Amino acid sequence: MSATSHRYFAINKPYRMVSQFVSPDKVRLLGHLKFDFPEGTHAIGRLDNHSEGLLLLTTNKKVTRLLFQGQVPHKRIYLVLVKGLVEAPALHLLRTGITLPGKGHDDYTTLPCDVEIVAPPPNLPPLDPSHTWKVPETWLQITLTEGKFHQVRKMVTTVGHRCKRLIRVAIEDIELGGLAPGAVRELEETDFFRLLHIDNWQ
Repeated sequence: MSATSHRYFAINKPYRMVSQFVSPDKVRLLGHLKFDFPEGTHAIGRLDNHSEGLLLLTTNKKVTRLLFQGQVPHKRIYLVLVKGLVEAPALHLLRTGITLPGKGHDDYTTLPCDVEIVAPPPNLPPLDPSHTWKVPETWLQITLTEGKFHQVRKMVTTVGHRCKRLIRVAIEDIELGGLAPGAVRELEETDFFRLLHIDNWQ
């Protein structure tokens, strides 16, 4: 327990679970995880229903503002499985910035980011063990300092590669590591902010 009585958690959000505790729709919620979260726990940012991986939760209402609305951008790292073999021109576009449609008619250009082709992650359970892909595919590691609505999916689609799987593996120095899907890891308050590189939290 932290000195301020706030609590901090890292979870591996499973596929087809929304990043909230309450919804009017019949969907899997964070409350379905086998963990007794304290009252007032909420997600910091979100992963969409079909995305997996690292999601941070806390009872501290200040964290979202400190992490995502501060002057210093914080990096997020994703592993992305896409359809087809990604070649150099597509990598260059992803790295240097792509113009994407925003809400309404306001297009926006993504910031430069790090993109690398990587080996398939080891011991990763398939989403559907009965399904095998019949086409070539590529795993990418994409490191962003922004996170607009469905940005990663839109980026890879724009360069001609449909996103088949998206896993967030790190936010700053908090890493998913070997955390199993649906598992929860609690962090001490000082470690939580140190790993996120946030100094002005007290």
